[in-house]
Amino acid sequence: MIDFEKAEKQFKKLVKEYDVKNGMIELKIRHTYEVVEKSKYIAKGLGLDEENIELAKLIALLHDIGRFEQIKNFESFDESNLEHAEFGVKVLFDKNLIREFIEDNEYDEIIKKAVYNHNKYKIEEGLTDIELLHCKIIRDADKLDNFRVKQYEKLKNIFPEVYNENIEYETISDKVYKSFLKCECIKIEDRKTFIDYWICVIAFIFDLNFKISIEYVKDKDYINIMIDRIEYKNEDTKNKIEDIRKCAQKYIVRGK
Repeated sequence: MIDFEKAEKQFKKLVKEYDVKNGMIELKIRHTYEVVEKSKYIAKGLGLDEENIELAKLIALLHDIGRFEQIKNFESFDESNLEHAEFGVKVLFDKNLIREFIEDNEYDEIIKKAVYNHNKYKIEEGLTDIELLHCKIIRDADKLDNFRVKQYEKLKNIFPEVYNENIEYETISDKVYKSFLKCECIKIEDRKTFIDYWICVIAFIFDLNFKISIEYVKDKDYINIMIDRIEYKNEDTKNKIEDIRKCAQKYIVRGK
């Protein structure tokens, strides 16, 4: 049985150990709660039963638990320093911290697989149907809130490792541009500039699993909001961004 209120109390207790005035920590706390709401939204939209809705919420609450140590130790979201999803699994299961969030172990494997796979380029193979379902829910919910984050949060808190004061003059790497126009997600190693990182988020649309998620992005107009947040002063970048906008809008209209 899942007691989400108890799990939420434990989460609040855990994050008090970190500097909540740090903009990156604050961002991740807010992001966590937003992903909980979006997981609930998707799960309900899929017609899941109450227990699976609560499980989706619990996974969302725990999905970024590895981020807090990453920020504390590295002041960065760079996965080359610490792979936060894999570390999150260790945090939860190596010392049995998971029992502070849920008493029985009935859902441990589902939670473990969902947290581990939530940020991967592709979901690992060999999962059970229920593991795969919850991996897809958390991946979609995480991506949907990433669009909100990029709409409202300070740019220096979003990608601190590549932020600079002259991002409007930056270029788009050739691999990133070509991958997007092929409707592919962007590989981490192909990102070089801040604009590359920005386009990488827009490309999340190509990995959304459910029609309800695609419709959410369309209704919120996230493609235009993200593209228009930055003023592109490099002419080549400006032209390529419009190609990216057209490609993304066409994909969104076509739907899942």
